[in-house]
Formats: sequence, C-alpha cells, structure tokens
Amino acid sequence: MMLSTENMQNPHPHYHQTFAGCLELELDDPNATERWAAELLRECATAISENDSGKLHHLLWMLNELASPYGDCEQKLASYFLQALFCKATELGEHCYKTSLAVAERWRSFESTRKVILKFQEASPWTTFGHVASNGAILEAFEGEAKLHIIDISNTYCTQWPTLLEALATRNDDTPHLRLTVVATVGMGGSVMDEIGQRMEKFARLMGVPFEFRVIRNLTRLDELKYEEFGLREGEAVAVNCVGALRRVSVQERDAFLGMLSRLLPRVVTVVEEEADFTSCKGEFVSCFEECLRFYTMYFEMLEESFAPTSNERLALERECSKSIVSVLACDGHETGDCERREKGRQWCQRLMESFSPSSFSDDVVDDLKALLRRYRPGWSLVPAEGDASGLYLTWKQEPAVWACAWKP
Repeated sequence: MMLSTENMQNPHPHYHQTFAGCLELELDDPNATERWAAELLRECATAISENDSGKLHHLLWMLNELASPYGDCEQKLASYFLQALFCKATELGEHCYKTSLAVAERWRSFESTRKVILKFQEASPWTTFGHVASNGAILEAFEGEAKLHIIDISNTYCTQWPTLLEALATRNDDTPHLRLTVVATVGMGGSVMDEIGQRMEKFARLMGVPFEFRVIRNLTRLDELKYEEFGLREGEAVAVNCVGALRRVSVQERDAFLGMLSRLLPRVVTVVEEEADFTSCKGEFVSCFEECLRFYTMYFEMLEESFAPTSNERLALERECSKSIVSVLACDGHETGDCERREKGRQWCQRLMESFSPSSFSDDVVDDLKALLRRYRPGWSLVPAEGDASGLYLTWKQEPAVWACAWKP
C-alpha cells in the first residue's frame, strides 16, 4: 500500500474527536494507561494489513501528536514504531534505513560508542551476560593450548575481550599467543574499529599477552564472509564467537553460514542472541508486528528502569533500536545489507544441530553468571533452557531476554 507523505494534517476532526474520546475513557482505567501506545500501534498495523488507508491516515496523525522520543516509555515506543509503520505504509523503509545508517556512521566516534557500551554494561547485564558465558566457554576450550585464534563475529566492539586477556595472563602454564580476528560490517564504523585495535594491542602488552589484532572490514553483509578470509594457521586452536551476529545473516543463508563456520574446525562456537522470533512470521505483517512490539516493549521498559530519565546513553540505545524496528517491519532486507530477523534459542538450536553438538556450560561458568547478576538490580534471573533448546536464558521479570549457548563440532 502506498500512502501519500504529503499533508499529515487531520482532514476529519470528527473522526479524531470520536477516537480520542474513546481513548480518554479507556485511559480512566489505570491499567489501560500503561498500554495506550500498544493499542494505537496495533490498530495502525491492522489498518496497514487491511489496506484501510483512511483509518491508517487518522491513526498515524494521532500517533504523531502523542509520540515523543523524549517522553515516557509509552511515548518512546509510539515514536519509534510510528516511524517504522509510516515507512511501511509509504514504502520508504529501505531509504529510511540506509539514511539512518549513514547518519549514525557519520556521527559515530570511538569515545561516544565506548561511553554508551560501558554505561549499558554498568546498568544492565543484557550484554555482560553473553560476555561472561562466552568467555568462560572459550577459556575452558583453550585450556593448555599455546596458539589461540578467536574469530569475533559480533556487535560488541571487543568489549568482552579485556577480561579474557586478564584471564590468559594469569594462567598457570606459559602465557599463550592470542590472535583476534574481528569481522566488521559497514555499519560498525571503520575509524572506531581502528581505535579499538590500537587500544586492544596496548592492553595486551600491559597484560604481557602476545597478541595480534586484525579486522575483516567493509562487508555489506555477513553472507559475504568466505572461509579463506580468516587466514587460519597450522597448530592454532580456533574459537568462533557470535554475539548478536547470526541474526544479521540473511535467513536463507543461515544454514550455509553455519556450515562454513564448521569448516574452521573450532574448539568451540559461542552463540548469544536476543530471544525474539522475527523470522517465522515474516510473511504475516500483523504477527511480525506483535512479536516486535512484545520484544521492544520489554527492552524499553528494562531501559527505563535501568537508566535515569535524562540519560543520553539510554537515548542512544533507543535510537539504535529504531533502525532495527524499521528493518524488521518496513524492509525486505535485500537492499539494506544487514538483516535484523532474530530467531529464538530453540530455532537457532535446530540450525546449529546440523553442523555442531551442544556443549553445556560448566558449573564454574554458571557460578560466574550468578555472581554477575547479583551486581544488578532485582528482576534478572538465570534459567536453563529446556525442551528443544540448549544453553541458558537471561530473563527480565520472568521473560526470556537473551539466550547463550556453546557448541562444538
């Protein structure tokens, strides 16, 4: 459906007054106050699905009046989902996504990126959970090895590796030689990765760990990665670290991508992904919207409780979400490069089982994760996967948020 981008004024004020009156009555209920954004956004998604351009125009106008990226959690959700729904209705999703990536790339610096990441790690275990789980599995797989090669296919900007370097420096046997190969897609910022490399090399010297740092850069999408680019050397033990990475591989290429990783014969593959399913519902817009709304409502509420209302870091994290929401709801992924179609732990397990076998986290790693969660506010829990899934879940108020698992050939 193509909706005109011109004239966002409301030409039918009576319709607006009637709708707003109903909304005002509903908001007399305290519980309804907490979900006004979801209700309006659902109506909007349904109107798009049903090609009801008249109703859609009114709903977009109303959301535009109520939404704000600087307001409370409901206003923020309304603002970022409004952008995605408008892009879907006007068929401008690809353009909007590319523009937001270009703007982010232009303004991204090492210091700004570092500050946001460190503040997030300080306020929430959302990312540190995966770091601790992955580092623990990698260190155990590398026990006794002298030549180590970590292939980092992640979106973490190397923030998990300083603690691993510290652990290697204090090993009982001789300090091993570590080679770190980082895969960076276009959106990660070339200058940022250069600065990170310099700092990693300096820190490794400080720790007394022989260290090499290399970046595989300028990939438009992870699907372009080739086995030969990793430059494997004889006698080195390989680990592949995938934190927030597999969801950026095109859905139709995921099995082949995992097969390529298995050819590296790694001692361990660590996988960390956010627990949401934007894949199986891809052809059903309303179902995909509902899952997207569920996941980001949880995420935004977590940020609201973890950060001060005026936090610039919180605003940066929310803006980063806006690109993902646009990608999922308004792009088909063919032109934008990165894919944002998450899958749940059990779905990843089905894919990974074709090339790898699950490896349980040791009691020591689980103890480290429990100790990590005690550093944060109440509401976080560690839950073992059950049924068709392996690994561990980080839950926020009993809702699975992040999944971590280790695999071996």
